[in-house]
Amino acid sequence: MGTTISFKRPDGQEVSGYLAQPAQAAGAPGVVVIQEWWGLNDQIRGVADRLAHAGYRALVPDLYRGKSTVEEEEAHHLMTGLNFGDAAAQDVRGAVQYLKAAGGQVGCVGFCMGGALTLLAAVNVPELDAAVTWYGCPPLEYIDAGKIKLPLQGHWATQDQFFPPAQVEGLAAKLGEAGAAFDFHHYLAHHGFGNEQAVGEGRIAATQYDPVWAQRAWDRTFTFFGRHLR
Repeated sequence: MGTTISFKRPDGQEVSGYLAQPAQAAGAPGVVVIQEWWGLNDQIRGVADRLAHAGYRALVPDLYRGKSTVEEEEAHHLMTGLNFGDAAAQDVRGAVQYLKAAGGQVGCVGFCMGGALTLLAAVNVPELDAAVTWYGCPPLEYIDAGKIKLPLQGHWATQDQFFPPAQVEGLAAKLGEAGAAFDFHHYLAHHGFGNEQAVGEGRIAATQYDPVWAQRAWDRTFTFFGRHLR
């Protein structure tokens, strides 16, 4: 369904990405999809395909410039080598501008590391119309909540060891104080509950796919995007 394309960042640099489009792409709303720390792999391409099946033009920017992994140590190495500010303000913003140029509203959805970047994009990308984070949050001092003018949805796992409930509560308090419009949902699940590859050996012990909660969160995500992007 999808294809590899290239687009320009605001600073003029070229970035590649995976673009999945619906049958009726003209004028369709767009969604930028932000990867987990594994990179631009088949799982995140599948997320873009899922959005395309639902009628959205979905673009996954290749933040790691062609690299991906299934090893936790390598994923951590790739993530720590990523300039989050540059990724949000340049890679993600460039992807939003690319989708916006074809018309229609544009949202953003990210998972884990991508969820943290989605929140940074909500602060730093004025062209965005809506954002959804799945179990990912940057350190709270990096979020200027007063700059978030778009509707925001969040999906959080109550048994998350990477982004624990206390951090999510701190985020909600900060957003509330700034008067930001946000809608958070909490699930009795572990980190990565929406990633169908977070099962079995070879994955992090603290992550676990949960198909029931994943479907509930996807239903809410599509309802949210339907309300704000269509």
